[in-house]
Amino acid sequence: MKKALLILILLTVFFVRTGPAEDTIRVLMHEGPSATLPSGEVESIDQLTGKVLINNQAYTGELSIIKDKNGLFVINTLPLEEYVEGVVASETGKDWEMEALKAQAVISRTYAQYFRTRNLKKDYHLTSSVLHQLYKGKNTDPFITYVVKETEGEILTFGNLPAKAFFHATCEGKTELPEEVWQERYPYLTSVDCNSKNTPYSNWQRKFSLDEVSTALGTGHIQDISIASYTATGRVSTLRVLIESTAGETSKGVRATDLRRLLGYKRLPSTKFSLERKGRSIIFAGQGFGHGVGLSQWGALEMATEGKSYREILAHFYPGTTIKHRDELLSKELASKK
Repeated sequence: MKKALLILILLTVFFVRTGPAEDTIRVLMHEGPSATLPSGEVESIDQLTGKVLINNQAYTGELSIIKDKNGLFVINTLPLEEYVEGVVASETGKDWEMEALKAQAVISRTYAQYFRTRNLKKDYHLTSSVLHQLYKGKNTDPFITYVVKETEGEILTFGNLPAKAFFHATCEGKTELPEEVWQERYPYLTSVDCNSKNTPYSNWQRKFSLDEVSTALGTGHIQDISIASYTATGRVSTLRVLIESTAGETSKGVRATDLRRLLGYKRLPSTKFSLERKGRSIIFAGQGFGHGVGLSQWGALEMATEGKSYREILAHFYPGTTIKHRDELLSKELASKK
């Protein structure tokens, strides 16, 4: 694994083996959803403080280097609030409205807390890629530092537990139901108005050859592809793929979320699309970017532009949730264990 081997060369190491601060999070440096993850059996190489360069992006803090049969991996352990700053800087646009940034800070902290609680025994809590939420290193924008400080410790909760605060870039019409994407259901993730306006993904087109689709799906020679069913919010749920083989023509059903993952999330921005056949190519004409569940970042920006507070934004996209401070949750958790 050449990229992983370069990590050791690029490390600027200060051999300080002090333990991590109590309020920290462990982030696996990760390139994207298709990149390899560590297996269940890993070997720790070292734990040190320094700097690592991955894809021309610098990460600092406590670094753990582990290896397994898949190669070398780096885990960045850093203070939670510093991590939240980095995520807000990575996930939002420059010069966004303050209330939209506050909403992002709360859900990014909530998302981190959710996975940290569930992955306590793992080597890492979550990844730095869109597999979870983007983290491209230390924030350098003083305004984002101020915004995160304004919401310091605030967590979005449901039933005194951190909510699974899914979010996406933008959608048109209504947000999607999580059961349509991951077969998971949460009472606070309902379908609400997206509120997005004038986004870069209001309308888009993508062209794929049938051979590209065949390769992505790992099927035989695809003759045609059509929409078989829709979700309640108007997104494509399943597709019907007609495959030519030596035994003749057969058809199979494919989930639209699987097709998007296999073709690439950026290449096929969302599952809200129509299809048009042109020769040996398929034209996807769609709207939105992302899975469509939870907060729409561009929708939050529009609501903030209209004068809505971050609390109103979060109440809209996660109905039934309550904002609480992490200290309050931790004290209740400790009390329950006595």
